Parts: sequence; C-alpha cells; structure tokens
Amino acid sequence: MTPSELLIEEFSRIQGTVHRALKNASIAALTFRADADANTVAWLTWHLSRVQDDHLADLAGTEQVYTSEGWAERFDLPFGPTATGYGHKSVDVAAVRAGVDLLGGYYDAVHTATVAYLGTLTEAELDRVIDESWTPAVTVGVRLASVLSDDLQHAGQAAFVRGLADRAGV
Repeated sequence: MTPSELLIEEFSRIQGTVHRALKNASIAALTFRADADANTVAWLTWHLSRVQDDHLADLAGTEQVYTSEGWAERFDLPFGPTATGYGHKSVDVAAVRAGVDLLGGYYDAVHTATVAYLGTLTEAELDRVIDESWTPAVTVGVRLASVLSDDLQHAGQAAFVRGLADRAGV
C-alpha cells in the first residue's frame, strides 16, 4: 500500500462515519443539543467538512468546493464563505440547520476533491514544508495527519450526538 492509498483509506473512514451519523436523520435530530451550548450533528458535520475542504484545497492549490461548487450559497449561513467553524459560539452552532442531503452532499464533494488530491501525492510531497512558523515546521504529511485527527474526532462526536438524539426520541 502506498502512502497515498493509505491516506485515501483513512479519509474514507471519515466519510463512512459521517454517513452513519446522518442516516435518515430529521432536522430535529441534526440540531439536537445535549445541553444549551453543545455542538449539533449538523454543525459538527458542516465544520469537519469545512476544515477538510479549507486545508486540502490549500495543499492542492485549488479553490474550496464550498465556493467553487456553490455550497456556500446552498447553506446560506449568516457567516462568510471563508468561515470554517473555528471560534464559533453557541449562536453560530445553532445557525447550521441543514438537512441530510445538503450536509452529506457537501461532505461527499469535499471527499471527492480530497481523494483526487491524495491520488497525486508522492512520498517526497509529504515532506514539503508548508508552514515554518512552528517548531518543527509543518509539512504536508503533518497537515494531513492533523486534518485526519480533527475530522475523525468530530465525526465520532457527531455519531455520539446522533445516538443521544435517538435515545431522547428526537
């Protein structure tokens, strides 16, 4: 297995977890909050998709699918098209009231772009330094590991919140 194939396998696991969390979910389940300020399945899915889109587009040197394919307009959120959810407050989390088709469709578009980029990766590219402001400097490989870690955690959180919503009868 090549490093590229391994990364595609790992990112595909995120996709599977996202789809399991979204499966047949109502808007009530997608916006369920374990407490007044907790993250929702909808926000977690939108956020992990935005982070992956933002970071992978940067690595690939392409425009994010959020803007290039019209997803920003379809979501019609009260924050700009460059927002990824970083630093969002409770009111921002509540603003993401998207359905399964929109959330899953956007994630799948991001995943398609991710796989296309990962298919071009060489081992040498993984060592390319992209941010020297850190010690040690951040490489393409380190950035990909960071996105994988963050997105797997958020996908797992979305699945957990979905389980809580189901148990609550939402």
